[in-house]
Amino acid sequence: MDAMLSALPPDWEEALRGDLQRIGFAALLERVAAERAAGEVFPPADETFTAFHATPFASTRVVILGQDPYHGPGQAHGLAFSVKPGVKPPPSLANIYRELRDDVGATIPDHGCLVGWAKQGVLLLNAVLTVRSGEAHSHKGIGWEGLTDAVIRALSARAEHVVFVLWGNFARKKARLIDARHTIIEGAHPSPLSAKAFMGSRPFSKVNEALRRRGQAEIDWQLVAGGPS
Repeated sequence: MDAMLSALPPDWEEALRGDLQRIGFAALLERVAAERAAGEVFPPADETFTAFHATPFASTRVVILGQDPYHGPGQAHGLAFSVKPGVKPPPSLANIYRELRDDVGATIPDHGCLVGWAKQGVLLLNAVLTVRSGEAHSHKGIGWEGLTDAVIRALSARAEHVVFVLWGNFARKKARLIDARHTIIEGAHPSPLSAKAFMGSRPFSKVNEALRRRGQAEIDWQLVAGGPS
């Protein structure tokens, strides 16, 4: 097994204590390692858990849930909807940026890297954390959903208020895992297939309104030019 593949940070391991064995986490990692040995899998092994390293458990205030990573070369790096600086934003992210501009007046950045959001407590979580090159949804059902459902439940069990952003039918099914003490913002997926319904949904201002109501700091959605250094 690739040692980096299992590198959940200690705070998340502690938060998920009791769940990892129940969901067969070690066997899942072995299966993904075998997939990597057989062919190209995204994101790279050392970026599988980027979302958890970028956004500590105790700092998470917002969850934006994706389905699975981008399956094109050089795109996925472990944050839902995000790509590294220098990689052209995929269509879903381009639609997110357009709505961001129309909703809160943010300038569309010159890159597709969302680390700036993650560092403010926005957990950019895909329900499935890996994918075969060129094969969307190819790792659906191999066991990642057990882990990410446990993540949602662990955040829901916290006393601190969390805003969960669920885009599309797949993500909206996760609402059943979330306690009513938290805020759920549902809407269409930003994919070109449903972009017409996504545009105008104003999710970013809704997130900040929900945070304000609970006395929490808002997210600064404006991403800096050039992306993180």
